[in-house]
This record gives sequence, C-alpha cells and structure tokens, in this order.
Amino acid sequence: MKRYDLRHLKTEFEPRMKEILDAHKAGEVAIFLFEIGDFSPIQKSADIVKEAGYELLNSLKFNEVDWTIVAKKD
Repeated sequence: MKRYDLRHLKTEFEPRMKEILDAHKAGEVAIFLFEIGDFSPIQKSADIVKEAGYELLNSLKFNEVDWTIVAKKD
C-alpha cells in the first residue's frame, strides 16, 4: 500500500494519477489524495481508476478541500 499526495498539482492531477496506476502491479493498493474544488474531479478520478483496471475500494472527503481515493489493482 502506498499513498500519493497529488494536492500540489491542483486540478492537473489526472495525468500523474494515470501514470502511477499504470506502474502498479496486480494486488497492490494505491491511496490518492487530491483537491476537489468543484467536485468534478471525483467522477473523473473514479473513471480513471476503472479504466486502469483497478477496483475502487473507497472514495471520501478528507477535509474541506481534499478527497481521498483508495484503489486496488485486480
């Protein structure tokens, strides 16, 4: 299990998230933390997880501006 803090990327976190997901092996769990802004990144991130062949284990609001996603590679 590894945690990735993508908050510093603001709304441009998607390419980095895809890159990280592509590098993981089967059975590995990744935890992503990113800023949500207007909530549109939440659905986009869930779509990225699904397209990469991962199972979305958890998706929740971390605080007022941050969101956490936990995904496991099948």
